[in-house]
Amino acid sequence: MLEPDGSTYVQSLARGLAVIRAFGAERPRLSLSDVARATDLTRASARRFLLTLESEGYVRARDGMFELTPRVLELGFSYLSAQSLPEVAQPHLEALSHAVGESSSASILDGWDIVYIARVPTRRIMSVGITIGTRFPAYVTSMGRVLLAALSAAELDTFFEGFRGEAFTARTIVDAGALRAELDRVADQGWSLVDGELETGLRALAVPVARGPATVAAINVSMPATGEDPTEQALRLLAAMQESAAAISRDLDLTG
Repeated sequence: MLEPDGSTYVQSLARGLAVIRAFGAERPRLSLSDVARATDLTRASARRFLLTLESEGYVRARDGMFELTPRVLELGFSYLSAQSLPEVAQPHLEALSHAVGESSSASILDGWDIVYIARVPTRRIMSVGITIGTRFPAYVTSMGRVLLAALSAAELDTFFEGFRGEAFTARTIVDAGALRAELDRVADQGWSLVDGELETGLRALAVPVARGPATVAAINVSMPATGEDPTEQALRLLAAMQESAAAISRDLDLTG
């Protein structure tokens, strides 16, 4: 990631993007005070950004609250279209989900978060609803660990320099040394199993998706934790998931 300097950094653009990012699946409607608090802006500054975004069609005001409009999707559409990844992955995720009887998803790494770009839900097993665009910290998810494990040594060093682990459950790995060892294991075996670390009772298995020599995404299968041994459950699903990932990779290569 490029570091901004005084001659190239446009602070007003960065703040405008921060205002957009203040909204999300769990916060679809925000007051002026909510936006100011979430972005560390004054109420006056937050108001100016919101009114500008409203005039451009990205935000609308209703009953004293603000919400994003569908036009925000334009900001990411060009990138996703150029990648072809969501469109390519979706039918393979549907086939995978049908074969294993569980929800399947695809995500990419954005900074140190994963972003969901395709999903086939079979049932809701998380307290937080997952949709396209949902973000989670990469370190606590199966797909995120696959993607982090594919980074270069220098990129991983950068990640761990700023790492501050948050315990989502009692089982979350928050120690940097333990997480680094886990990422080494994921890199060696080529898959990641996360059992009850993001949410109690949730188990997820992920494998990488390549485009040429590079890992560009990950797919997972998520399921409720059962009495079955987690590793045995993972190995039972692994072959089908690797076949799906390979099929997505082949289709991506065909798209150029």
